[in-house]
Amino acid sequence: MDRKENTTLAFCLYRYFPHGGLQRDMRRIALACRQRGYRIAVYTTAWEGDVPDGFELHVHRPGGLTNHGRMRRFHQWLTGQLDRQRVACVVGFNKMPGLDVYYAADGCLKARALEPHRRLYRWLPRYRQYQAFEEAIFGSASRTHILMLSSIQQALYIRHYGTPEHRIHFLPPNVGKDRVAGPDAPRIRRAFRQENRLQDSDRLLLHVGSGFRTKGLDRSLRAVASLPDNLRARTHFYVVGDDNRNPYVRLSRRLGIADRVTFLGPREDVPRILLGADLLIHPAYHENTGTVLVEAMVAGLPVIASAVCGYAHYIDEARAGWIVPEPFDQQVFNHLVRDALENDRLEEFGRRGLEFAQTEDLHGMVEAAVETIEKVASARAER
Repeated sequence: MDRKENTTLAFCLYRYFPHGGLQRDMRRIALACRQRGYRIAVYTTAWEGDVPDGFELHVHRPGGLTNHGRMRRFHQWLTGQLDRQRVACVVGFNKMPGLDVYYAADGCLKARALEPHRRLYRWLPRYRQYQAFEEAIFGSASRTHILMLSSIQQALYIRHYGTPEHRIHFLPPNVGKDRVAGPDAPRIRRAFRQENRLQDSDRLLLHVGSGFRTKGLDRSLRAVASLPDNLRARTHFYVVGDDNRNPYVRLSRRLGIADRVTFLGPREDVPRILLGADLLIHPAYHENTGTVLVEAMVAGLPVIASAVCGYAHYIDEARAGWIVPEPFDQQVFNHLVRDALENDRLEEFGRRGLEFAQTEDLHGMVEAAVETIEKVASARAER
């Protein structure tokens, strides 16, 4: 069977919603594959938002009391579907058995489970199921090819599963060209700040990312609360992302900073917000990559991030901000945020990021992913 006889690619993920990073990457890769002449069949438990032209959508909503139970039933259904519909390649964006290609957006579950405070977690049915799914991809006996995003996670997977390196294909970041600061960036910045009644002396601190707990929003709120009174009075903290804000609204009230925090929800104008801000903070607990770190760099926005972020090394290499070392220390983070906001030369860090972005490949992820998928599909057809 050659490519002309079977041009269908199966894209599999647990849930699609427009503002998730993994979901956006899936959509971009699938659209690029479609442009190369492939048919796209998407299998998922839920789809929110518009469906691109040419996508054949298959939605199965399994029942069950637990999330891992529902995902197990979804995988059973998916296996039956793929047995009946022959496809050129099965591409997964969540860990599950039976994939030809896996896009490694999530970190190593087994590595996290072996942390000392997670002993009980390793006995739970949820962990046993998802760890088995993980081993089905990364185990030495697997044939799944892996689109790897993070050198940190690659080392963990090899350590815990002995993953052969010939199955790992490292991808560059995927920063949209619309994130790059253009010649009109100063005008856009001025307009944004005027619309939001921000004075020249005000500091706009920014959080961008859905999944507030994982991204460390509680850490960011505590850092804002720790600012000296005079600095806190002219600091505004904008939170962009799609998640349940209620626990963090309550936390901001307890910390006495509710008047300094604005929850914007999911936004389509993130590039404009990046240009209007003074500093991005991203003290994530776990973060496989952290695309927003690189997006901030190409917008000329300085960054403070935790060292667990897979893309933190770009900030370090460009000298475009500060990295909080592991183990994370809230006091260290608080001091970095304060010192950065008080730094009269903060814009220099942003300029370094822009200069770095001109020499590094920060945009080629989609093309590299599609090329790997095509190679795997061709090898599968020959088999």
